[in-house]
Amino acid sequence: MPSVGDMAPDFTLTAQDKSSVTLSDMRGGRVILAFYPAAFTGVCTKEMCTFSEGMTSLNSSGVSVLGISVDSPFSNAAFAEANGISFPLLSDVHREAVDDYGVSLGDFVITGYTVAQRSVFVVEADGRVGYSWIADNPGMEPDYEAVMAHCASP
Repeated sequence: MPSVGDMAPDFTLTAQDKSSVTLSDMRGGRVILAFYPAAFTGVCTKEMCTFSEGMTSLNSSGVSVLGISVDSPFSNAAFAEANGISFPLLSDVHREAVDDYGVSLGDFVITGYTVAQRSVFVVEADGRVGYSWIADNPGMEPDYEAVMAHCASP
């Protein structure tokens, strides 16, 4: 699991529009990585919608958001469309980013089913982790104000 100050593990994942997104291609700007357990669940919907609603202020600060789950691109596309989510939702079906970031949550609803633990990392323009939060349980939400405040600071 990367700590604040560590280089963020790079990844290339498929977005809901089936495009490939590579984290290192986004260097030069800050990126919020919002890992979520499952599309169409209550807390995940609220979290992704809250970040989507904050996109205007985030974009003006040069910050991008990427949602990451183990859901398929098709599920993520339906989730984004149903909720008006305006940023890429990335599919980590092979759980590579989930494992690299140390946010693997096993036995989610079904024994043996592993998802992303709800967590937020802010990757700074130089590729280092500048902010990190990992939920104690999947029902917890991040402190949106703390994330936004971090992203608003230089």
